[in-house]
Amino acid sequence: MEEFFSSGQVPALRSVAEAFAQLGAKIDSARSSTVLRAVTDVTLERLSGAASVSITEVKSGHFWTATATDDLARRADAIQYELGSGPCVDAILEDTLYWPCDLRHDPRWPEYGRRVADELGFLSMLSYRMVLGDDDERAGLNIYAREVDAFTDSDVLLGLLLATHGAQAAAAAEHREHVDHLQLALKSNRLIGMAMGILMAQHRLTDEQAFDLLRIASQNSNRKLADIAREVTETGTLEVAPARRTASESSVRTHRPGLSAP
Repeated sequence: MEEFFSSGQVPALRSVAEAFAQLGAKIDSARSSTVLRAVTDVTLERLSGAASVSITEVKSGHFWTATATDDLARRADAIQYELGSGPCVDAILEDTLYWPCDLRHDPRWPEYGRRVADELGFLSMLSYRMVLGDDDERAGLNIYAREVDAFTDSDVLLGLLLATHGAQAAAAAEHREHVDHLQLALKSNRLIGMAMGILMAQHRLTDEQAFDLLRIASQNSNRKLADIAREVTETGTLEVAPARRTASESSVRTHRPGLSAP
């Protein structure tokens, strides 16, 4: 890190400290649905060259934009999903950072660079992988600029720290939300507590695992959690697998070449 913070770049230390303080203030009361938006907002505010910021998420090969500061960022992301390649997609898949200084002439993404420059006016960008705590759930922080070589070494380090902190904050918020739901369920619904106890005894589960199974069954059957719990207390069984649908009941979706996006 010393090369980023030489004597001529001391103000970068203050910038990092201010960015983290600002991000921390935004996420103190946030839940997982808003933490990522806080990350994009602070990134846009703190990196002077940033014109638009987004966060891409991917699970089981499906890419989508979880949040963005504007529609231009969403459109820039969508071009990558369509092509199946770009700084954002490749940063997530290859577990690395990409820092293209001139997208119009970068040989790694010639089609993407041409389109994002011609259609949206973005000429350089930063893309970071974000590790959200689940091996099958990954994300990427994307920072778009309208100038060639818009980001300094200090900007790159600041973006990396924000991406890392943001990923950890999102994972922590999701854990807090899960625990909050669990505690609320136990306090507010005796049936849910009883059903969890049955599942824990029968299958040697932890309380969180038992609660997760009830939530999965509720989602798959589109029934209230309390109704699922009542059925468990009455029958001692739980069905978590989704019902099989026939071809006529299923919608057929097609995707353009490249990576699939839900």
